[in-house]
Amino acid sequence: MSAFNDIRDYVAIPRVLSLKLSPDGSRLISTVQSLNPDGKSYGTALWAIPVDGEPYRLTRSAKGESAAVFTAAGDVLFTSARPDPTAKDSSDEVPALWLLPRAGGEARQVVGRPGGIGAVRTAADVVVFSSDVLDGEEAADEARRKARKDAGISAILHEGYPVRFWDHDLGPGRTRLFAARLGADRLEDVRELTPDAGEALRDASFELSPDGATVIATWRTYLPKGESRTDLVAIDVATGERRTVLTEEGFDFTGPLAISPDGSKVACARERFTGLEVSARVELWIADVATGEGRAYAPDLFPSDIEWAPDSSAVYIVADHQGRRPVFRVPLDGEAARLTPDDAAYAGLNVSSDGASVYALRSGIALAPGPARIDVAGGEIIDLPSPAPRPEVPGTLTEISATADDGATIRGWLALPEGASADEPAPFLLWIHGGPVASWNDWQWRWQVWLMTQRGYAVLMPDPCLSTGYGQEMIDRGWGNWGPRTQADLDAIVDVALARDDIDRERIGAMGGSYGGYMANWLAGHSDRYKAIVTHAALWNLDQFAGTTDAAMYWQREMGEPGSERYDLLSPHNSLDKITTPMLVIHGDKDYRVPIGEALRLWWDLRRSEVESKFLYFPDENHWILKPGNIVAWYETVFAFLAQHVLGEEWKRPDSVA
Repeated sequence: MSAFNDIRDYVAIPRVLSLKLSPDGSRLISTVQSLNPDGKSYGTALWAIPVDGEPYRLTRSAKGESAAVFTAAGDVLFTSARPDPTAKDSSDEVPALWLLPRAGGEARQVVGRPGGIGAVRTAADVVVFSSDVLDGEEAADEARRKARKDAGISAILHEGYPVRFWDHDLGPGRTRLFAARLGADRLEDVRELTPDAGEALRDASFELSPDGATVIATWRTYLPKGESRTDLVAIDVATGERRTVLTEEGFDFTGPLAISPDGSKVACARERFTGLEVSARVELWIADVATGEGRAYAPDLFPSDIEWAPDSSAVYIVADHQGRRPVFRVPLDGEAARLTPDDAAYAGLNVSSDGASVYALRSGIALAPGPARIDVAGGEIIDLPSPAPRPEVPGTLTEISATADDGATIRGWLALPEGASADEPAPFLLWIHGGPVASWNDWQWRWQVWLMTQRGYAVLMPDPCLSTGYGQEMIDRGWGNWGPRTQADLDAIVDVALARDDIDRERIGAMGGSYGGYMANWLAGHSDRYKAIVTHAALWNLDQFAGTTDAAMYWQREMGEPGSERYDLLSPHNSLDKITTPMLVIHGDKDYRVPIGEALRLWWDLRRSEVESKFLYFPDENHWILKPGNIVAWYETVFAFLAQHVLGEEWKRPDSVA
């Protein structure tokens, strides 16, 4: 039976999340997420994937394991909140750092911190890790945390912006970097590298040079009026001395980061500040670590992963491109060349020490992520045995395109259910991606198109203006013109899809989340062609949203000061009086990117306007719906709502929300 037939079977599918190659090139290690025995949550475990053998599980604990890296000796460092059986007062509340010997045996805890262990990097015998630290003397961190807890204090006093990020509150602790050396049983000489960081390392990326002598890290500089700029700094591991490597007014230097094997260069992403007439642009930037001199490479490719060739002559990147996410080789003295010719999306690059192979996670709209080896010389791609077998999807995937009113080509993926034909045309769903600077090109655990084809729907996933992978012009076309320009692009490609004889042009619906939810709201007030609209985590009143989102400075750059003309032109709430299409509103209360106020206002506006609508509310979820039971409730409610309004069936309240 198909895993897409029952939503409970679908949420139980194991998921491969990461990939890391051992120094000797003999095996990869992966974090795999799977359903816990209680069926109410997900857990993680580490799996080994021999490059010429079958995967096997390495770790088992109720708390799970993640953030795995190899030491130079081939041992595995990972983080876990599992209790330490050798400690008298072991705490399992925050993750500690553990070491699993290559030779086998039990994992042992090598360091713990009151604020937990975050990201970890290692080279030679050096380990650098991040941890959350309360203000004051680092040695008294645990005592201050206990005093705060015992006093029942949860308050956080802020003196700067922002105060929240995606789904969590910022503070009262702040991120610091620590350095240590691998000892016989535990980390030795643990010391803080960045005692004066303040908020500079919030959401930081960092890498350790191959000789273990230098950390390259993103460093946030706070500017007037709530703005900030991200620079790149080099930190001497021995002394903690810090110097700025890359800084430029009007630009952020951000992750992904990669230091060349010879230690002389750093590759990163350079992102320009946007403005009312300045669109988003991200480019690969490679600079000399000693002098900071650098330049852009691979124009129009927004890098989402970077890995160096062993001889430091080139980097490998992955970037959105024409509805795919290929691997590209970018030489320092030449032009970028595409390495993978298939339709897949790649992530988690690892280059073998001889430079002959690139290992990566390979996935796609119709392909769940799994490990693969890419031959650098010939481009041959070989899927490796995966610790999480890929489910067979119910339907077929085809590519379609349309010409917009301004002559631009709009392309997308169309997923068709089995049996769709001129005699039995499939009902149609338009799914609009979020971002908006993004692309439909990869497997989606949350917005799973094949759950819809299993129920007979044809699903269109288009890349309209603002989508990545089509050159800067595609982003420029929609900048500051979200609703009208995007709708024109969507209308053009929807017309092409509905002209097919295997699609029912009368039974159609639209769905979207985040920016896609914004567009779902926009379509509700500017089109009557859809029988139902599902809007998830959606922007509704832009002026309200601009001051309550977790990153108000970003939106203000594109939209202007709150109350300006662009807000009035582009805010969906101004077309409330034109909405007649039934709407399902979905939102999580812990969503800080698009705060719950957007859904509450939309819901009230729909009720007072007597628009047929329903509101699916998750008090404990964020921008995404992540808990297994809530995923079931999400899909079952969407299925029922679409069945009522698109298929013409009688409304039946799902048992999961009864």
